[in-house]
Amino acid sequence: MTDTADSLRGVIVGDDGLARPSWAATDPVLKDYYDREWGMPVRDEHGLYERICLEGFQAGLSWATILKKRLAFRAAFADFNPELVQTFDESDVERLMADASIVRNRRKIEATITNAKATISLREHGGLADFVWSFRPTETPAPRTPEEVPTTSEASIALSKALRAKGFAFVGPTTMFALMEAIGMIDTHLVDSHRRGTSGVWNTA
Repeated sequence: MTDTADSLRGVIVGDDGLARPSWAATDPVLKDYYDREWGMPVRDEHGLYERICLEGFQAGLSWATILKKRLAFRAAFADFNPELVQTFDESDVERLMADASIVRNRRKIEATITNAKATISLREHGGLADFVWSFRPTETPAPRTPEEVPTTSEASIALSKALRAKGFAFVGPTTMFALMEAIGMIDTHLVDSHRRGTSGVWNTA
């Protein structure tokens, strides 16, 4: 890493000359996720169902933990196919509770099954993708430092409430704010980050 004035603005400039927040500056897995995926639009049912479930599993843990287990989560939950996951029963819950490759939290496992059923039900009301994206706010934050990045918003609170009303679980306001960041509904890349404004959703470059 190079020690530049940019580090004082909340970003760290790597040996490749690219500025990233500290959480994505060193770990290769997080760096690749940040550079290629985080903050890019996700507008399909499968992608959003997976993200909602993984964000739920992340509650109380680090995102690095979840990201490094993502392939195991996909194997355990039928590639997050809601059609298949909605059929999981108590024997599947016990199987998953014995699977050391994932996060073994019964409430979160059961929420993933619950959310599969809720995702299927939402198809009668335009589908999960349109439903989630209907809560996109009219403005996005412009944080210069990590301390300026919010953890909730009016939109995330409204989305959380609406999803709960549709039968979803583990979709609290903070979790939904993280989802909104991850899928490009808002752009919380730091102003000096090389990824700021790259999603095509917001004209923030």
